[in-house]
Amino acid sequence: MAALIAENFRFLSLFFKSKDVMIFNGLVALGTVGSEELFSVVAFNCPCSPARNYIYGLAAIGVPALALFLIGVIWNNHTWNLVAECHKRGTKNFSAAATFLLFGSIMGRAAVAPVTWSVISLLRGEAYICALSEFVRPSSLDKFPADYGAEVLARFPCKDVPANLTKFRDEVTRRLRYESQLFGWLLIGIVAVLVFLTKCLKHCCSPLSYRQEAYWAQYRSNEDKLFRRTAEVHSRILAAKNVKQFFGFVALDKEEKELVQEFPVEGVQPSPQWNAITGVYIYRENKGFPLYSRLHKWAKGVEGNGPSPEGHEMLFLAS
Repeated sequence: MAALIAENFRFLSLFFKSKDVMIFNGLVALGTVGSEELFSVVAFNCPCSPARNYIYGLAAIGVPALALFLIGVIWNNHTWNLVAECHKRGTKNFSAAATFLLFGSIMGRAAVAPVTWSVISLLRGEAYICALSEFVRPSSLDKFPADYGAEVLARFPCKDVPANLTKFRDEVTRRLRYESQLFGWLLIGIVAVLVFLTKCLKHCCSPLSYRQEAYWAQYRSNEDKLFRRTAEVHSRILAAKNVKQFFGFVALDKEEKELVQEFPVEGVQPSPQWNAITGVYIYRENKGFPLYSRLHKWAKGVEGNGPSPEGHEMLFLAS
């Protein structure tokens, strides 16, 4: 029984590890849904005034979506790898396909939160009703009083209307909510189709087999974890060494003393080494052997960034 439970836990661990991007995107979407609900309850308040309604409604949907998109771009590691690549080496070694894949990866991940925000806003319908209520044609409403115009229609989202217009307010609200939710469902469908086509295109154009691609993903994940952990220990030991040199002693706890004794640090890595392992990486092979990262490439002593007679470049961006 214990062995069965351990095996199930191991399976779940491997499953979630292989789906880390999907899980992250799901958490981003859930966080966005919660933020939108909180915003609707606390912050959204339609001005119910001609001309202002339209601006306010569009801003309630567009401005948070834009902010979430920019935050997604900032948080994406590919963004800063691209900045480092352009600063140190330029993009002359990238083909059009590689550049498209890179920007597609950055924009695709950054679009998760703003698309979720837009969909939830449209499905709720409040911002859409606020923005477009004043543009409903009175002639489209059966027996609507002729002496009322856009000013009264603009007040419909706030329910501040004369009693004889209550049924018209309900009809306008129902009509605009239908349109808003229809656009929301269409947006969901369009995004789902795009994601499906992108995944199909990625796997069809990939030069790697499914198993090698899975191995590459595991390698990148393990390399990143080990690099961060080792860098943290290296920097702590180097800091302890420099502090000791300045003061003559250093106050270390038991764990830090063991680290200093077990991992002696003699020096630091020069800037060219840091530059060599920093930047955008596209899968490459050298003499038929795969190079899974810039660190792997540096460790094998492969020079240069572009393809050479001895190397073969695979235009498949690390996701």
